[in-house]
Amino acid sequence: MKCPYCGFEESKVIDSRPADEGERIRRRRECLKCGKRFTTHEVIETVPIVVVKRDKSREVFDRAKLTAGILRACEKRPVSIEQIEKMVDSIEAQLQSTLDREVTSMTIGELTMDQLKNVDEVAYVRFASVYRQFKDINTFMEELNKLLLEK
Repeated sequence: MKCPYCGFEESKVIDSRPADEGERIRRRRECLKCGKRFTTHEVIETVPIVVVKRDKSREVFDRAKLTAGILRACEKRPVSIEQIEKMVDSIEAQLQSTLDREVTSMTIGELTMDQLKNVDEVAYVRFASVYRQFKDINTFMEELNKLLLEK
């Protein structure tokens, strides 16, 4: 690790501790040449997930886009930001845990609906109506009936 003060490339680790709920490691280092101390953060390097959309185009998974979709479905509903963050964290963790580096937008939609169904049924139906592209009231009623049967 290069010293930010003198540029020397060797240092020793004085202290290590987890940061950001275990997502990073914070290290205090001391330069072996000038003796000054500095902090580094170590992060696990992840391979990006590529989303294959309905039209077969591909784009890198965007956490903010998923969060925005869930926020839209939960608008004016009693769902906290913390609950939304937990849903997004869970979906992202499920995607990262698969060995596939490409995932369909359908898979992400289904995972999102599973999460919403457990948190708020109205938000679930809102999301499903856009995601499944309901054509008319009958399609909407079919989804509501499925939801009622599951209860």
